[in-house]
Amino acid sequence: MKLQVHSATGAETGREVELPENIFGIAPNEHAVYLAVKAYLAAQRQGTHKAKERGEVAGSTKKLHKQKGTGGSRKGDIKNPLFRSGGRIFGPRPRTYGIKLNKRVKLTARASALSAKAADGKIKLVEDLQFDAPKTKEFVKFLDAVKATEGKVLLITAENNANVFRSGRNLPNSTIVSAGALNTYEVMRASTILIAEGAIDKLKEQFAPFETTTTNG
Repeated sequence: MKLQVHSATGAETGREVELPENIFGIAPNEHAVYLAVKAYLAAQRQGTHKAKERGEVAGSTKKLHKQKGTGGSRKGDIKNPLFRSGGRIFGPRPRTYGIKLNKRVKLTARASALSAKAADGKIKLVEDLQFDAPKTKEFVKFLDAVKATEGKVLLITAENNANVFRSGRNLPNSTIVSAGALNTYEVMRASTILIAEGAIDKLKEQFAPFETTTTNG
C-alpha cells in the first residue's frame, strides 16, 4: 500500500511512501487486539484500594456475652463484621492488575490495529513536524490543514519531540506519541491516524525480528 505524503500545510508533496505489508497489510487478529487493549487498561488501574479486616479494626477483643443461654446469636467481640464499624469480610487489598503479554502478541495486536485502520482509509502520512516552541494554535492549524478535526486524532512521531507534544497535549481530542511508545489501545480509539514520515522506519525496526511470523498471522 502506498500513501501520499502531506506537508504541514496539508498540501500533497508529490511523494509516495510504501507502507510495510507486515505492519499495515495483515489480516487483523481480533483476539490479540482484545488482549492488548485489556492489558493496557488493566495497567492503568492503581490497585491501591484497601479495607480493614477484622484483625485490623480498633476495638476491644472482649467477648460481648457468654456463648449460650442468652437467647441471642453468637457474636464474638465488637469487631465482628456483622456490626457497624466492624471489620470487612474479604475486603480489597492492594494488588497489581497488570497482565503480562509476550512481545509477539503485542506486535501482532499493534499490526492488526494499524492494518484495520489502513484498510478503512483512516491513516495519513505527513512530513515530520518541527516547532521552535510549543504552539497550540499552530498545531490546530496543522490539524485543519490535513483535515483531521473530527473524532480522536492520533499523531505518531519518529522521536519524542517536546515542542510538538506540548503543542497538542491540551487538545482533548488529540494524542501524540512516538513510534517507540505506540500502543494498540491508542490506535483503536483514534478516528484518524497521522503518521510522520520518519516514524515508518522506526516501526519497521520494531517489527523486523518478527516480520515472518507477523506476516503469516
